Amino acid sequence: MQEYITVSVKVPRRLKELLDKYGIRPGPLVRQALEEEVRKAVLRELEDEIKGISEEMQGISDEEVVRLIREDRRR
Repeated sequence: MQEYITVSVKVPRRLKELLDKYGIRPGPLVRQALEEEVRKAVLRELEDEIKGISEEMQGISDEEVVRLIREDRRR
């Protein structure tokens, strides 16, 4: 079972009144927004890692890549 913690958010009173008026539950919206921001951060981190690897690999010739792949297949 997943463990949860409580995160509280302050919103303007008018916004809270409108949420209540329209029956909008803030919990799922906040959770979804946080998940989306984390997803974006993870993707940015992966993109940075890929760029770094790509820059490192620019110094490796095609012939060297082929040689390494063939060598790895023989194992």
